[in-house]
Amino acid sequence: MTDPHLQHTLRKLRLSGLASSLDLRLREARSNQLDHLEFLELLLQDELNAREQRQIQRRTKTAAFREKRTLDSFDFSFNPGIDRRQIHDLATGRFLEKTEDILLIGPPGVGKSHLAQAIGHELIKGGKIVLYRSIFDLLADLRDDGLDQRHERTMKRYLKCDLLIIDDMGIAQLPPKSGEYLFEIIMRRYEVRSTLMTSNRPLEEWGKLIGDVPAATAILDRFLHHANLIKIKGKSYRMKEAAQTSID
Repeated sequence: MTDPHLQHTLRKLRLSGLASSLDLRLREARSNQLDHLEFLELLLQDELNAREQRQIQRRTKTAAFREKRTLDSFDFSFNPGIDRRQIHDLATGRFLEKTEDILLIGPPGVGKSHLAQAIGHELIKGGKIVLYRSIFDLLADLRDDGLDQRHERTMKRYLKCDLLIIDDMGIAQLPPKSGEYLFEIIMRRYEVRSTLMTSNRPLEEWGKLIGDVPAATAILDRFLHHANLIKIKGKSYRMKEAAQTSID
């Protein structure tokens, strides 16, 4: 057991990762006769690992995902039309370097939201800042921000993230002025930051969905300019789970 004073000093220096692994590393050093440099390298790597995990936890909390979704938990075999390699390539974040956008489009239940959040989770592990919002939460934020100063603070949150995920486009008719709010987001992120959207409605219906055909046209003109358009067809995972539940 290490000296309590040493433990206190390490934590005061904010070396909590090193402090928590020190006893284990001391035993390991004695058993394997590690030299001082090897011992120090292990301790510093423990501290780096602990800091990286804390950063991932903070960024995940800030991202405000609706659910914890990962690529490992996605059943690609259920809808084999989904290109596994393409999804995993997007999860590397290379599209962010080109400020490309992503549109996942397809009927309800095929896994669009799962894939969107899973890609975001992988990017967070790679050190990126991600923000997840349903289209309704995004519009509510902008509708309720009031004065110009508050509007800019709200917009800053939407503009600074490396990837903005806008989910659930097409679930229901959007409220008035939605086109203006969404256009501002897309326009100000255009060729600056990447955006990922999911939709269960075809693009030609976006004008009716938004209630503003010119705004919908302007949004799609910018968003699709550098977008990876991924059309997903197949069966509904939710219907599958419901059927299994009824059988059980």
